[in-house]
Amino acid sequence: MSTRTAGPTGPGSAGTGSPWRNWAGNVASRPVREVSPASAEELAAELRRAVRDGLRVKTVGTGHSFTSIAATDGVLIRPDLLTGIRRIDREAMTVTVESGTPLKRLNVALAREGLSLTNMGDIMEQTVAGATSTGTHGTGRDSASIAAQIRALELVTADGTVLTCSAKENPEVFAAARIGLGALGVVSAITFAVEPVFLLTAREEPMRFDRVIAEFDELHAENEHFEFYWFPHTDNCNTKRNNRSAGPAAPLPRLGGWFEDEFLSNGVFQAACSLGRAVPPAIPAIARISSRALSARTYTDIPYKVFTSPRRVRFLEMEYALPREAATAALRELKAMVEGSPLKVSFPVEVRTAPADDIALSTASGRETAYIAVHLYKGTPHRGYFTAVERIMTAHGGRPHWGKVHTRDAAYLAEAYPRFAEFTALRDRLDPDRLFANDYLRRVLGD
Repeated sequence: MSTRTAGPTGPGSAGTGSPWRNWAGNVASRPVREVSPASAEELAAELRRAVRDGLRVKTVGTGHSFTSIAATDGVLIRPDLLTGIRRIDREAMTVTVESGTPLKRLNVALAREGLSLTNMGDIMEQTVAGATSTGTHGTGRDSASIAAQIRALELVTADGTVLTCSAKENPEVFAAARIGLGALGVVSAITFAVEPVFLLTAREEPMRFDRVIAEFDELHAENEHFEFYWFPHTDNCNTKRNNRSAGPAAPLPRLGGWFEDEFLSNGVFQAACSLGRAVPPAIPAIARISSRALSARTYTDIPYKVFTSPRRVRFLEMEYALPREAATAALRELKAMVEGSPLKVSFPVEVRTAPADDIALSTASGRETAYIAVHLYKGTPHRGYFTAVERIMTAHGGRPHWGKVHTRDAAYLAEAYPRFAEFTALRDRLDPDRLFANDYLRRVLGD
């Protein structure tokens, strides 16, 4: 056995291990012990040991969730040793990867093999299991979230069974476990659909808010991947259109890319956010300057270099998935709310889309979706802004991102998700004693 263990091991020592804190710093917990199994078999042994000790179990990736979905006072599983590609099947065009593999490592490894995921989010620090289990997504007219690209997964259940599921094998588990919230078991490996690596041309362009709203449906329909950012306290947006290209590749110049993506979007933005937190009345003026700082640009590169970008400024985030047809009305309400309130918002609002998918608790389950995400700089009081935003989003039938700040409970979510009862029934079958429960899951799934 090569499992690493840290912290006390007895049932009477709950909450006495090393503290764990998420990336944003807004969630902390103190597990009894941490373990790092190196295989599905070692993982199963750790689950059986936790049952014997009377401890709950949670798995944590890189802590990029803003909710307490991974917090536990029992056993914290770190998948540090569950990394790497198990196999590439070029006939089926799939790759099977260990659950703790960071998306960054997967993307680089796939590119080296001449392969790529079809779509991805805008950061790649998360582990593959953490990203998929919480419903991480990018933007796409036809291509959906990372979880929607799963073709099979290996799940270790509460009784230590190593279960393989796909559309053909244990299909009822597959229908739910692709976005399982850590409630059904511990994912030990994932098989993704891949395709030959391709080129994307990114076109980034400033645009006025009213124009983006008026042309939103057209911009969505005309581009494979469309998204935009609106800067509160201004009428300014920055749009991004990503479409497949025959080439040739034309990457960002190293110096120019560094200047905009690192110096402006991270270094200068960090300083601006710090100033805004210290002097909130300065935020509208800062926003006007920030919203004009990024110029139009076009470049062509392989997918992960276009979809993703560094995010070094720490923040809190709330994101809601709305029926796509409700997006423009909700955005107008959001803008009016900010303009009519004393709120000072230093972070832009991000808007993306996704096609309907067939995953039980996917935020895009069964409906064409638009995502509206709001952020605030770490350490900024957030309750007033997030509460006002959540009121608008829920009035439009919004579904909260599972890994981002929200206050919804099981009663609300059972109405928002037509297949909610299907998921909770499966949870009752796979984890009747709630080995994987914590306060967050009790709130959003019930007990």
